[in-house]
Amino acid sequence: MSPGFLLSAYEQGLFPWYSPEERGPILWWSPDPRFVLVPEELHVGKRLRRYLNTAHFEITWDQRFEEVMTLCGTSREFTWIDEPMLEGYKKLHELGYAHSCEVSLDGILVGGLYGVRTGRIFSGESMFSRATNSSKAALIDLCSQARNLGLDLIDCQMETPYLRSMGAKPIPRREFLAILNHGLEIPSNTWF
Repeated sequence: MSPGFLLSAYEQGLFPWYSPEERGPILWWSPDPRFVLVPEELHVGKRLRRYLNTAHFEITWDQRFEEVMTLCGTSREFTWIDEPMLEGYKKLHELGYAHSCEVSLDGILVGGLYGVRTGRIFSGESMFSRATNSSKAALIDLCSQARNLGLDLIDCQMETPYLRSMGAKPIPRREFLAILNHGLEIPSNTWF
């Protein structure tokens, strides 16, 4: 979980995760197909848009990285986010490669996401929601900032109904790796 090892893995299209069957050693994954979201293809339904216009969420970036990552790990029954993983990603964050989006309501953190930038790709690692649509607010903000950040793709890694409903889609691993390799000339430790 050293920063150099993690960055090398992401640059090769790999991400860490435990075996879905049981908690064991960290495994390195590169699924085929890869589930991705093109920021311009984000789908925000009318009802969700109306809700978010009245929700009064405050959205910040990179202000509460450790807290977001910890809440991602405690928001589900089974988590792969253990202490070594937390420490590794905190170091990536300090170096400018890992980022968090925080969604707050009246100063209380109610949702968010974190991930790693590799060139023109943001690899979303995990998200959490403690208020209606708060993780969707984080994803929408990431997509709205993508052009300014020079991002072409959000790597969702694995398919979920939630991400499919937001416009994510599968692409062949070969295509994903080509996009990844094409964008590696962009500095990965730049952000806002």
